[in-house]
Amino acid sequence: MFRFCLTMAALLVAVAPNLMAQAGDEAGAKVFQATPVAAGGQPSIDGILTDAAWQDAEWRTDFLQKVPTEGGAPSAPTQVAFLYDTEALYVGARLSSANPHEIPTIVTRRDQFSNAEHILVALDTYHDRRTAYTFSLSSGGVRGDFFHPNDAEGSRELAWNPVWEGRVSHDSTGWYAEMRIPFSQLRFTDRPVQEWGVQINRWMPAADEDVYWVVIPARESGWSSRFGLLQGIQGIRPSSRLEVMPYVAANATYADAAAGNPFDDGSRYGVRAGADFKLGLGTNLTLDATVNPDFGQVEADPAEVNLSGFETFFDERRPFFTEGSDLLRGGGQNFFYSRRIGRAPRGGAEGDFVDQPLNTTILGAAKVTGRLSHGLSVGALTAVTGREHATAFDVASGERTSVEVEPLTGYGVGRLQQEFGANASTVGASFTAVRRDIGVGSPLAALLPRTAIAGGADLNLRTAQNTYEFDAFAGFSHVSGEPEAMALLQRHPAHFLQRPDATEFTYDPTRTSMAGWAAGVSAEKNSGRHWVWEAGANAESPLFDINDAGRLGSANDVSSYGDLTWRETQPRGPFRRRSHTLYYTRGWNFGGVMTNQYASLANNFTFHNFMRLFLGTYLEPRATSDDLTRGGPLMGTSYLQGFDVELSGNEGNTVNWSGSVNVQVDEAGGRRVSLRGNVAARPAPRWRVSVTPTFQRERVSRQFLTTRPDGRAATFGTRYVFAFADRTTLSAQMRLEYAFTPDLTLELYAEPFTASGEFHRFGELEAARSRELREYGEDGTTIVPVDDGYEVTADGQTFNLPNPDFNVLSFRSNLVMRWEWLPGSTLFLVWQQDRSGSVPTLGKASVGALFDSFSAPGSNFLAVKATYWLAP
Repeated sequence: MFRFCLTMAALLVAVAPNLMAQAGDEAGAKVFQATPVAAGGQPSIDGILTDAAWQDAEWRTDFLQKVPTEGGAPSAPTQVAFLYDTEALYVGARLSSANPHEIPTIVTRRDQFSNAEHILVALDTYHDRRTAYTFSLSSGGVRGDFFHPNDAEGSRELAWNPVWEGRVSHDSTGWYAEMRIPFSQLRFTDRPVQEWGVQINRWMPAADEDVYWVVIPARESGWSSRFGLLQGIQGIRPSSRLEVMPYVAANATYADAAAGNPFDDGSRYGVRAGADFKLGLGTNLTLDATVNPDFGQVEADPAEVNLSGFETFFDERRPFFTEGSDLLRGGGQNFFYSRRIGRAPRGGAEGDFVDQPLNTTILGAAKVTGRLSHGLSVGALTAVTGREHATAFDVASGERTSVEVEPLTGYGVGRLQQEFGANASTVGASFTAVRRDIGVGSPLAALLPRTAIAGGADLNLRTAQNTYEFDAFAGFSHVSGEPEAMALLQRHPAHFLQRPDATEFTYDPTRTSMAGWAAGVSAEKNSGRHWVWEAGANAESPLFDINDAGRLGSANDVSSYGDLTWRETQPRGPFRRRSHTLYYTRGWNFGGVMTNQYASLANNFTFHNFMRLFLGTYLEPRATSDDLTRGGPLMGTSYLQGFDVELSGNEGNTVNWSGSVNVQVDEAGGRRVSLRGNVAARPAPRWRVSVTPTFQRERVSRQFLTTRPDGRAATFGTRYVFAFADRTTLSAQMRLEYAFTPDLTLELYAEPFTASGEFHRFGELEAARSRELREYGEDGTTIVPVDDGYEVTADGQTFNLPNPDFNVLSFRSNLVMRWEWLPGSTLFLVWQQDRSGSVPTLGKASVGALFDSFSAPGSNFLAVKATYWLAP
């Protein structure tokens, strides 16, 4: 494996000069001229386009279809023009139609696409051929905006919310769109004359038609690297003005009070205030800062029951952290996972009743992002979270005890990325640091590291038109703290260094620091008539750990992978396009043990009516797991195979739908059936309703339960106890939305959830590296039910196992009214419910249990929040 990495790295070095020498294909790029507007002659933004300035503009009509006929003539004319003055860029669009009375006028919230027509304008303002800003208007007058952090049309950061204007109008020939985009909301290099990349897209879902100013062939990759040019803009400068957005919020929480709980009288009230700031630093960098941020309007995470022992990583939803996150995450490893900031406290308190904070308070955060004139992108973030305490109450003594559960913590993240060569290749470096203010003798010193630093370098080489791409990265980590905290980290599921049969590392309870490394290389062919491929290898050393600021599932891994795809991007037979991908990966640990294999065949079909079908099959041959026993010896895994089928309708229709099924079996008797559906409909132009039900029933043939210290020599003196687990999970994510106007919307999200588990056929690992269980009740052992569990006798030892059966209910909902009452200023009214409970006697999870979740104990959270955008 290491030789493979060296070989790939040598190949990168060998081909790098050739890659850098290839020129991007801009010589024949289409050019759009922006027309200057004299002071006082700016158009009014009303969507009518009758102002005199538009009569003098250059109107372009040279649009072509990408869908349904690549390069074909559009079914209706599209005309677009650009104007500018010293403050803003103006975009006008005349969008004709053969049936103007049939153009949908659907109204949604901002940034939500619908089956209305859309006009989208994408601007590569840095002209780095890698990133872009997109602004859109729908035929219903809904604004949309997002940032493309890399050279892919589908890569979008929706959290970017600039302040700009847009209006539409309709007449007997079609509809019109008009935009005013302030230069203060864009980032660009300070030059006397600007040259930006530009792309324009008109989407007409009723006709199943997508037209572009620059058609990028379906068999080729890239987005901003393939744009045309927007020229003629001069005499403008990047903004360095200050924007301030203060907020004030009031909230009330009403919960089911527990008898005798002194901390819970059924209601709590609070008032918060804070502010977000945006300041230009020179002409190329922007400072974003937040003081005492509030994210009360952010949607809750989906419910789950996690029996794996490994952390679940949820998506970031907080706006401050999502904007610019792609640059800060870096290349190769996920050195920055923003959900670490403000996470739930890790410490705990003991008592009859405990008042524990749900999240760590973010006292403040700031980030600097931008791109310098020579192609150097800069990203830096710092945040401070407060010291948190839990209060415990002892009923017998009546005493209250305050316990520190999270220390004062500082986070730092930095990223530099230099673009070079004609094809926008990049080399980058990332760095993260976490420092916790943990006092000597504090209980938290035995729980959390004091200091954690990590970083790395990465390289991305691209050929002309991004046909080939080569990547390499290398990183490091160093974590330090008290021996107790380091011992806990060594036993963490990401490491399991206590494994008794390990040869590649040693568990050391006196260790006060851990240092590790990671590296990887890959090569891929992105474009081609039929064949594309990718191959690569990655490695994370046993002591590599970035989970204080970043995201790592497990270390001690070496993996290689490859995929080969044959695709047809032009209509043939019953299909508009199709592809077939063969994928294979194999992994080892640093002891040379093969820990996993996986192979799959994925088949994607798009029909002429834009229905899509996915057929997939996969298998996992036998291997040897180093984490199935949760820190115990190696254990064999069973042969597994399965298949997936998914069918979905045309996204441009008024009713969207999809359905999928997954079936999986393994040789040890495990099986799984998963069903998932989705229906989203617009019964009227301002309404949208959707429901996503899921059902899963599975039998896990090797569910880890616990360990016992009285085991046999074959398992190093410890019993590793497993069981068969029959699990049933049902949920239904529901959304109901009503748009009074594009700036005033009401949205409801609700998810009833229920899950149950019944455990049987208890047993222990027969021997290290075995895949077989020594089932209790056989081989001279006995197991009998007792109160709250089972009594087991094995090898002359008698011990009890608690009953692990479970049945849980959950209901989470979020009702939010959003009103952008002034440009950039928003009022939120929020009602959240969070209900959960455990009902052991309920039996298997069922549809009826979903309705029972509505009455589970929980809390109601009400809040009002107002922001005000100040920009001199």
